[in-house]
Amino acid sequence: MRHLKRTAKLGRTGEHRNAMLANLVCSLIRHRRVTTTVAKAKAARSVAEKMVTLAKRGTLHDRRLASARLLQDEEAVRMLFKEIAPANKGRNGGYTRIIRLGRRQGDAAEMAILEWVESTTPVQQPVSAEPTAESQPAGAAGAASEQAQSGQGAS
Repeated sequence: MRHLKRTAKLGRTGEHRNAMLANLVCSLIRHRRVTTTVAKAKAARSVAEKMVTLAKRGTLHDRRLASARLLQDEEAVRMLFKEIAPANKGRNGGYTRIIRLGRRQGDAAEMAILEWVESTTPVQQPVSAEPTAESQPAGAAGAASEQAQSGQGAS
């Protein structure tokens, strides 16, 4: 009987499963959302939420625990503590959401997007319609300035 044995095996050994989940959570931290299967998303969600809880406390011990769980990925740990944890400071759990996408073409596995509930992506600047001198090629910028000068001299 498998009473109280809730770990999703995912068809892998324990070490392989832990490494895969750590890599999935590191990708989630870096890219803010990942597309994976529903089973992997549900397994990774618990790891990600525990990492945010560690980051919200923010002690040196918590940083070392997070670093050990995320396979010594220091960039992901830094982003977790500096960007994701402050965005979720007022939230008590439920830091991630799973959005179901449907079935994958090749093997009909149910796919999902795992993403953060509190968006921490920086707002991008609006793109202007007119290209600047820096964005034009060197020849085009020179030709444009020559046309402007010749237009001034003709009038």
